[in-house]
Amino acid sequence: MGLQIGDIVPRRSVKFEDLRGKVIAVDAFNAIYQFLSSIRQPDGTPLMDKKQRVTSHLSGIFYRNIALMSEGIKLIYVFDGEYHVLKNKTKETREESKEIAKEKYEKAVEEEDVDAMGKYAKGFTRLDREMIEESKELLEAMGVAVVQAPGEGEMQCAKLVKDGEAFAVGSQDYDALVVGGKRLIQNLTLARKRKFVSGYVEISPEIISYEDVLNSLEIDGDQFICLAILSGTDFNPGGVKGIGPKKALALVRRRKYPVEIFKEVEHQLDFNWKEIFEIFKKPNVAAMKVKLPSINEEEIRRILVEKHDFSLDRVERQFEKLSAAKKKSQQSKLF
Repeated sequence: MGLQIGDIVPRRSVKFEDLRGKVIAVDAFNAIYQFLSSIRQPDGTPLMDKKQRVTSHLSGIFYRNIALMSEGIKLIYVFDGEYHVLKNKTKETREESKEIAKEKYEKAVEEEDVDAMGKYAKGFTRLDREMIEESKELLEAMGVAVVQAPGEGEMQCAKLVKDGEAFAVGSQDYDALVVGGKRLIQNLTLARKRKFVSGYVEISPEIISYEDVLNSLEIDGDQFICLAILSGTDFNPGGVKGIGPKKALALVRRRKYPVEIFKEVEHQLDFNWKEIFEIFKKPNVAAMKVKLPSINEEEIRRILVEKHDFSLDRVERQFEKLSAAKKKSQQSKLF
């Protein structure tokens, strides 16, 4: 779900080599859900070990992050803390969507429709507590910093960027921008190539600057928060009925101030806009210093090979890349 403002914000492609030596604060749940959804067999079956435990997330964390680190990129993975109570409706909607996807998947299995199985299997992906803890263990063993946010992970990522602990936020969502994160990079943890009907298409990272967004849209930070609320956020899914991003932009430009903006649509509101505004204006985040841990090859072997049946040869071949990546990132400056 999240903010649907992708069509109105300016962005530009960036090469991986341009990010060499940069620290990226990654929205952990966002990235891990990508791995769980995309790293699957054609019929939608996730990667699993001999005990039928899902390992797609571990594969993505290990191989895709090593590819990023080989470009000289330094990574911080930020995990969500407590959800705000206003997010309950979004969680309920997502659960309903997962149940619908599961029913469609089971029907596709009965009909032996492999394409439909692959399509719907992604729709009921779940990330449990054990998977989260194991992801943290593997990341730290790889030399990736792990941060536990007090609240929303994406908003904590923005805080790290504003405090100079990271260069940009890595996420497919936009919340980090709305709370003033200076830079957002999308497509960072996706596979480099994506398969479409017409063939494979190269996927490159895109960077979105907070200042460029405000300047391009001709609004200030408070108006940006109002635009997000009008369009719909995880705290008020759907936003104001009949108002999409473009109409919301016209309204915030015309009325300028939050009270005046929402006064114009007060007859359409079924949520407390002031409460949501406060979430973005004063997010539940903490100041913290982040240190990248040392690589622990023995721990990587334990998690991947001994516990989850990954190929020892394949894993150990990555160790050279991991070591070289660490050195490459250390040769460059933070910014």
